[in-house]
Amino acid sequence: MFFADREDAGRRLAAVLGHLEQERPVVLGLPRGGVPVAFEVARALGAPLDVIVVRKLGVPYHRELGFGAIGEGGVRVISEEIVRRSGVAAGDLAAVEHAEEAELVRRAGRFRAGRERVRLDGRTVLVVDDGIATGATAAAACRVVRAMGAARVVLAAPVAPPDAVARLRTEADEVVCLSTPSGFSAVGQWYQDFSQTPDEEVVLLLAQAAGAGQRVEAEEEVRVDAGGVGLAGDLALPPGAGAVVVFAHGSGSSRHSPRNRSVAAALRRAGLGTLLFDLLTPAEEARRANVFDIETLARRLTDATHWLRRREPLPVGYFGASTGAAAALCAAAAAGTEVGAVVSRGGRPDLAGALLTGVRAPTLLIVGGRDTTVLDLNRQAQARLRCENRLDVIPGATHLFEEPGALEEVSGLARDWFTRYLAVPDR
Repeated sequence: MFFADREDAGRRLAAVLGHLEQERPVVLGLPRGGVPVAFEVARALGAPLDVIVVRKLGVPYHRELGFGAIGEGGVRVISEEIVRRSGVAAGDLAAVEHAEEAELVRRAGRFRAGRERVRLDGRTVLVVDDGIATGATAAAACRVVRAMGAARVVLAAPVAPPDAVARLRTEADEVVCLSTPSGFSAVGQWYQDFSQTPDEEVVLLLAQAAGAGQRVEAEEEVRVDAGGVGLAGDLALPPGAGAVVVFAHGSGSSRHSPRNRSVAAALRRAGLGTLLFDLLTPAEEARRANVFDIETLARRLTDATHWLRRREPLPVGYFGASTGAAAALCAAAAAGTEVGAVVSRGGRPDLAGALLTGVRAPTLLIVGGRDTTVLDLNRQAQARLRCENRLDVIPGATHLFEEPGALEEVSGLARDWFTRYLAVPDR
């Protein structure tokens, strides 16, 4: 069984967990990748969502050997046998625990953004991850949750190897797994999109589930008319939105891209509306050549812009990634599009070719400092632009901006560019 992305996996997992709804469970996602899956499960069950932050304790000089785990609230689960067999001094073990506790507190505080953790005493607790490899972290989570007072522990994941599931049945009261392939080597092999989940997305999903910030109900599923072709999209308009940013994703991605969704959330918090939609139908995406057909992608983006303006007569900006950046620039150069601003994230503006000289919208190019090939291509493309433009390089970042803080920096740069050049009301 293969999954498109974590959102798809969460919805499919939720479909087999309906029997738990009557138990009014608390859903806990293992950060970071387990939280998008858990979010869909919690939404389907109408259950509260939180994270379960667990830190494994590794024996010094032999860290892969765990002597226990710690959780929030001072919960400690220690294997006295491993401690005894390790022969390590008590002071050294205490130093490991102290360091891991500091990291646990930091991560929990970052993810919850000041909210209290959900109490587990006497509750059925559903622990969710995006997949299980060895099962060590999942087992530690189950032990910590039980020590926190859970009356019943259910572990759920989309995919795991059969032997790990068998072992975990001794840790949880119930284990639910959609797929247990015998040829398992890594969780990511069972996902089409298994890109890293940024901290920002975890924070956003927990805030949405808790009722803070922009709730997911504000996002409307739409059918974008692109020259007679119906394309799936998600439109979100915060109250008083003065402009809309249309996202053009790159090759191999979709409107569900966690990176684009993270940026979109930051833009909405700044008062901007967002439209994320698929530039190609599923059948068209199956032909690899289509994702590099910049002319077709640009035409679809232009058609989508006209569709959006008929529905919401607001200023429009484009946010493009990878090949989507080229499509955004080509569409911005088209007569009658009237785009207010363009931002490219790790894009290929060079693929816009001769149309670069026709772009009039202020354009921001954002590239990772370690994405050297794409950086050179952006510099070449920037030299051809005749509009107001800027190239911002994020030091240490690679093509997908997966490094800590890199995507947040992208979001901040994009937010500032759009709020400067699009008509956004004071907030």
